[in-house]
Amino acid sequence: MTLSRTSRLLALAAALVWAPFALADEALWTLLKGGGQVVLIRHALTTPGVGDPDGMKLDDCSTQRNLSDEGRARARQLGEAFRQHGVVVGRLLSSPWCRSIETAKLAFGTKPELAPALGNLFGRSAEADRQLAGLRPLAGQKPLNGNTVMVSHGSTIAALTGISPDTGEMVVLTPQGGGRFKVAGRMTAHTP
Repeated sequence: MTLSRTSRLLALAAALVWAPFALADEALWTLLKGGGQVVLIRHALTTPGVGDPDGMKLDDCSTQRNLSDEGRARARQLGEAFRQHGVVVGRLLSSPWCRSIETAKLAFGTKPELAPALGNLFGRSAEADRQLAGLRPLAGQKPLNGNTVMVSHGSTIAALTGISPDTGEMVVLTPQGGGRFKVAGRMTAHTP
């Protein structure tokens, strides 16, 4: 077997493995283009670490883990993907953490509405019940126009949906009213 034949076989195998994901992504983009969805996005890639440094203050970004240069680039790619697919954002909300705010601003070009219910739950499990009580109505409410986009944290999205997204990954919800929703799917918009 020649190297070129091996390369072709590997490319074919990769295409067969990834094809269902690409089709699922296109179905989600089509759903979003139709509006009426809620999109939870985990903030983009940050500087290394877990949680927040000791002494972190919400009103002082210098005390928090913030987006890395790669994270900023991925946030921009996310917004570009929304524009390329013709997806309308009717309402943009964010966790009050700087990395979520910056992700929202870079992706969508506007300052998001801050929603404490989207705040980071990592290491703050005592806040979970209160935050989720505030988050469920937002996730279950059908947008009046376009889609509602909410930038949050992996721990918070996992507590709400049971899905632990990667940085910059989207979890698309179809609101059912009364704080209820169905998970339509998940996808990323950035390219490696």
